[in-house]
Amino acid sequence: MPKFSVILPAAGKSRRFKDKHYKKPFAVLDGRAVWLHSAEKFLNREDVIQLILIIAPEDRETFEMKFAANVAILGIDLVEGGIERADSVEKALARVKPQAEFVAIHDAARPCIADEWISTIFDTAAQSGAALPGIPITATLKRASIKGDGSNMVIETVDRTSLWEAQTPQVFRRDWLLEAYAQRDGFVATDDAQLVERAGHPVTLLEGSPLNRKITTRQDLNLAAQILRILPKPKVGGTGNPFADDDLFR
Repeated sequence: MPKFSVILPAAGKSRRFKDKHYKKPFAVLDGRAVWLHSAEKFLNREDVIQLILIIAPEDRETFEMKFAANVAILGIDLVEGGIERADSVEKALARVKPQAEFVAIHDAARPCIADEWISTIFDTAAQSGAALPGIPITATLKRASIKGDGSNMVIETVDRTSLWEAQTPQVFRRDWLLEAYAQRDGFVATDDAQLVERAGHPVTLLEGSPLNRKITTRQDLNLAAQILRILPKPKVGGTGNPFADDDLFR
């Protein structure tokens, strides 16, 4: 059985969340912090040997006051993040156990993830070296420019063919990910797959679910609470691809 380390970035600024009490990973969802919902899906797996949570340095004191017991009981490694997301992940990579053959990176603020989705992504990464879920773009996309008065002007309609919205968890061979970060040289990546792509490694894209959404605003908490109640349960039979088998994805 391949062994996985899991990194949960939770060091962002949460500017769009607009809550004076909580950043989005630490907000209460269905009675527990958002990040705990995300963490437990991985901690319950036999193939996960480590979970690393990244927090902002300025959040450490408050975080430890609220969650020190959770971190200790669950055996979670805590890492202070950097300026950019990639800086934070790079610091966490330095703490990955050498026994881990693969590293999974999952947004701490993406709590609506089902066990079978994780299994499919883990299995695909174990076979191909790298895998992530995504959603095909179905909306009409416009490229715009900002006028002098601050208004937006459409320049063109963008062809959405072959365009996907990336999700997490993104899972990689440990050596591929370390190589990708070693070659980063300050490059600001919007996700980890971008760095692995730049290093020349193929990344397999699986069709994910719109239910696997990232919490961005406070309104997303209400929707996430409803999604948690309808997440698909493990199934027997089918095509072997839980993303394709479940009607919730269509």
